Amino acid sequence: MSAEPAAAGPVGGHVLILGGTTEARRLAEALARGSSYRVTTSLAGRVAAPVLPPGGTRIGGFGGVAGLAAWIGAHGVTRVVDATHPFAERMSFNAAGAAALSGVPLLALRRPGWEPGPGDAWTLADSLAGAAALLPGLGRRAFLTTGRMGLHTFADLDGVWFLVRSVDPPAGPVPAHLEVLLDRGPFTLDGERELLARHRIDVLVTKDSGGSATAPKLAAAREAGLPVLVVRRPPVPEGVPEADSVPAALDWLRQHT
Repeated sequence: MSAEPAAAGPVGGHVLILGGTTEARRLAEALARGSSYRVTTSLAGRVAAPVLPPGGTRIGGFGGVAGLAAWIGAHGVTRVVDATHPFAERMSFNAAGAAALSGVPLLALRRPGWEPGPGDAWTLADSLAGAAALLPGLGRRAFLTTGRMGLHTFADLDGVWFLVRSVDPPAGPVPAHLEVLLDRGPFTLDGERELLARHRIDVLVTKDSGGSATAPKLAAAREAGLPVLVVRRPPVPEGVPEADSVPAALDWLRQHT
């Protein structure tokens, strides 16, 4: 499924945004407001009904580094912005490889990670598997917000009841004791307080996704005195320039036009 603008080349060139995040959508919106760029946002297609940004969109994979490099060349892409989710590790490395092959400048738009504050009781894990190993020692009623794709990692934990929140229903192996809440952020502090209380949650499990849309759960857990099990971000490609905000990404694009 794709909907791409005509191939005419504007003054600012063709920007390919590797999207799927709030920042990617906001960057596309900013570029659509009177800029001279042609913009295409690529989405992985893991969400059934994604919120589409303005400009062109492309949904689905590229076929690895070579496929992405070929698409960049065939569509006259002059700049690539990797604004994928902080845990979309493979896509970030593919983007770095494709940029090197094609000679097109690449920027990584990565929102800052979360940091524990006063009163937080965080336990850090290096992976979902590591989190699953630590979880039984932290609680018995878990609010699991790590996404539906990794839910199978917790499927063998019979002694833990899970509340799982995701945009789409999970598939594949899931924990035996499970309730699924289909919802899409941003979330409010009052809503997260009520959710934790209503389900008698005693531990929060999350990835270090960063950003404000889902951060209220951390504040609610802090207020309730709950432990939080946080999965660290995976490694990122070395040598790729980074921006931590949409304005910073826009500045980079202006400097590289």
